[in-house]
Amino acid sequence: MDYPNDQSPGAPVRSGIPEHGRIPKYYAVKAHIAVLIEELGEGGPLPTERDLAEKYEVARETVRQALRELLLEGKLRRHGRGTVVAGPKLEQPLSLASYTEGVRRQGRTPGRTLISLDRFPCPQALATEAGLTRGEPVWHMERVLLADDERVGLESTYVAVARVPDLDRDFDPDSSFYAYLHDRLGIAFGDADERIETVLATPREALLIGTPPALPMLLIHRVSRDTKGRPLERVRTLYRGDRFSFTAHLGG
Repeated sequence: MDYPNDQSPGAPVRSGIPEHGRIPKYYAVKAHIAVLIEELGEGGPLPTERDLAEKYEVARETVRQALRELLLEGKLRRHGRGTVVAGPKLEQPLSLASYTEGVRRQGRTPGRTLISLDRFPCPQALATEAGLTRGEPVWHMERVLLADDERVGLESTYVAVARVPDLDRDFDPDSSFYAYLHDRLGIAFGDADERIETVLATPREALLIGTPPALPMLLIHRVSRDTKGRPLERVRTLYRGDRFSFTAHLGG
């Protein structure tokens, strides 16, 4: 089909404008600001709400609604008391590659901050889902994900103590858990099951990631196994919806 005004095939058809041509006022302002964002480039400061309202001859609340959507979409970000153009989203591959590898491929520096590392008997729900034995000792490791020191996600990993008995002594929590398993323990990943959904962070999660509770998150559940099909880990990872997109290569 033809795309008006050289519209990208990845953009909403007809720029999201209904056939009857009547669009909400805030959406028209949002479209204008989107063009301004392209002109300013990454890190460019956006004019104030008052200036934008005068420029487009609308109420400040109309401008606020447009800005809220652009912030949620990750096109803008808060910087101090102002708003600036955000950089491109991080593309994380849907594969057995680690978060570290995905971030490094885009020229960013990955990192993690350890929140907690606890050991407890495996509950029934976790045993059933991850193929573990109820009551066996398991580790729970929770870490904030970083990209160039920016908090972008929260990772919660469950793994049997029998597989990684010295996790609390010889693992650097700022490093890749996958690299630790492979390089230090000789454990290779075989396959995994993943499920993705959109959620809102809990107040605690939002505080740890440093985002408003209303910001949509991408939640990935993963249960992985080693090359012999034995249970390896159960991971729950929250990614900021305004900073991440996911890619996958599909074969036929």
